[in-house]
Amino acid sequence: MALSYMPGFGNDFETEAVAGALPQGQNSPQRCAYGLYAEQLSGSPFTAPRGQNERSWLYRMRPSVRHATQFREIEVPHWKTAPHIVRHGLPLAQFRWDPVPMPDEALTFVTGMRTMTTAGDVYTQTGMAAHVYLVTAPMVDDYFYNADGELLIVPETGALRLFTELGLMEIGAGDIAIIPRGMKFKVEPLGGPSRGYVCENYGAKFTLPERGPIGANCLANPRDFKTPVAAYEDKETPCRLTVKWCGAFHVTDIGHSPLDVIAWHGNYAPYKYDLRTFSPVGALLFDHPDPSIFTVLTAPSGEAGTANIDFVIFPERWMVAEHSFRPPWYHMNIMSEFMGLIYGRYDAKETGFVPGGMSLHNCMLPHGPDTEAFMKASTADLKPVKLSGTMAFMFETRYAQQLTEFAARLPTLQPDYAACWDGLDRNFDPARPEWNPA
Repeated sequence: MALSYMPGFGNDFETEAVAGALPQGQNSPQRCAYGLYAEQLSGSPFTAPRGQNERSWLYRMRPSVRHATQFREIEVPHWKTAPHIVRHGLPLAQFRWDPVPMPDEALTFVTGMRTMTTAGDVYTQTGMAAHVYLVTAPMVDDYFYNADGELLIVPETGALRLFTELGLMEIGAGDIAIIPRGMKFKVEPLGGPSRGYVCENYGAKFTLPERGPIGANCLANPRDFKTPVAAYEDKETPCRLTVKWCGAFHVTDIGHSPLDVIAWHGNYAPYKYDLRTFSPVGALLFDHPDPSIFTVLTAPSGEAGTANIDFVIFPERWMVAEHSFRPPWYHMNIMSEFMGLIYGRYDAKETGFVPGGMSLHNCMLPHGPDTEAFMKASTADLKPVKLSGTMAFMFETRYAQQLTEFAARLPTLQPDYAACWDGLDRNFDPARPEWNPA
């Protein structure tokens, strides 16, 4: 699979699967080469500022108007959309789940989607949903696009081949992929079933965060994001196209594959990223910095510094701070945090939080290291130590995340999660300024 480097968000790319299919000097010639149709896919309003304007020109066998006729509504029962508030009966709490078991039944990327939380309002294009996907079967003649938002896909077990209108991408544990709003694609598991996480972003598209005083380098570097080269299906067989629009699902029958783009150019494209290329920064002397230093992508809101979504990771890194409590400190936060573990162990909760697992710490609910992690960090010999073989992440949003019925009734919900903080008892003694947990 060939991929082109993505030198920077907002820049244009061009690629063709057939030599000469891409027009030169203009976007929509009177007659496109090879009898193709010119079509623009826009991810932003036409009049968005140049730096935020998102569009790509596609040169395809048939225009998309041939793909979107005679829809009928269908049920995809486990994929939910905000606003979605259910009376599940669970009290306000911090939540944690063990992994969702892999099913025996045949499930595609669409039918195997299981929504855990929703936040915001799809009708006003704010907020997000956090899902788990369970894929055991390929989408052979089935295709999909999401009009409600872009999809951030985070595999945990197994690998996926994503065949989009603009080309092919393969991802596994440690990779992510973004499928833009409105882009047609299908998904195939590679080498066996695949499980992972999905963030469905209803708001402004993901982009790189500003680095501020960090400067020009580190965090996620633009050159490590890759877009696919042009690839297409020339298939004249009965196919189905499903569209998610305002939370409902609609399907239409077509007599051909919609992945018929021969060439394209523009800046509205799918892309993949290897999380292991993230270059973390951190404290070189003392104290534990805010987790925002681990932001890979951000989807901004209308308020500066307050994200619709931040995608944050906790990768391999050196811990060197002196005289410091090195794990994340205890805190309450205006943001709501849905967290998952891709592989390894998470240093703030080394037991009970396993790969494929999840936790939810909503707005202004306190959380932090469990008792075991607190004691370990409080008594550790503070030599430099490397956290190896670990990759956790957060979908963090300004909006409160509502549990779905599926999440509330999931058998892997840990009823005793809060017990991980048992033992964090009073240690205060005004006669002993130097506290020693030993």
